[in-house]
Amino acid sequence: MGRLFAVVVTLIALASATIFALHIWWLPPDISTHGARIDRQLNETMVVAGVLFVLGQLALAFFVWRFSTREGGPSRPSRAFPGGPTPLVVLATVLVGVEILVLTFVGSKVWADVYQTPPAPGALQIEVVGEQFAFYFRYAGADGKFGAMHPELMNDATQNFFGLDPANDTTARDDIVVGSLVIPVNQPVVLRLHAKDVNHSFYVPELRIQQDFVPGMVIPLHFTATKPGKYELVCTQLCGLGHYNMRAYVEVKTRPEFDQWLKERAAEL
Repeated sequence: MGRLFAVVVTLIALASATIFALHIWWLPPDISTHGARIDRQLNETMVVAGVLFVLGQLALAFFVWRFSTREGGPSRPSRAFPGGPTPLVVLATVLVGVEILVLTFVGSKVWADVYQTPPAPGALQIEVVGEQFAFYFRYAGADGKFGAMHPELMNDATQNFFGLDPANDTTARDDIVVGSLVIPVNQPVVLRLHAKDVNHSFYVPELRIQQDFVPGMVIPLHFTATKPGKYELVCTQLCGLGHYNMRAYVEVKTRPEFDQWLKERAAEL
């Protein structure tokens, strides 16, 4: 049984490495300006971790095969490593530790480029609310200003998802609220994420973005989409019984199409 186990471990390790090497079940195409850096970091992480994984599994299979006993045959005497197992354990710990530190250092630079750099001047500002179990998006109207949010006025029954008070706040009267995120291609976008009830998440694989909403916090998120199309936005935080159905769409349009869409939404007010 020991040698059979060694063969099975070897086959599983090689099959797993092949799946990742051939990019089976891989990420969808990138449509963001920062995605190439994230994909490169992911590939580097997978290569380093994959090599160590395969070597570790092959070493396990070798030792199981080498020191296993044949059924009905004499048992092999135990053979300790030179100096005992301690040097091997220390070497493995140091190797894995160095790998994690290097990948963390390189990855932190990519993360900082996305999350700690300011958005480009003139970026399109959009407010986002996540609630059980939907996303809503708000655009400033012709005045270029957002109306103030009043949590006590939030009411899904009246579709006042942002708690606006247009009767007393003139800047709120032309705000556009929709259920899909529509943005122009090659235009820097800044989202301001609000959670109405519990934690949610903004995840669009094609944009290489996953950011949590946190109740009581306004979280900024900026990016630039580079390819027109319609992409799914999902929540990846377990936010309640309807979590599986919490989704919306990101529609990336050309500039003329976006301007026309905005005019049509403004005319509906």
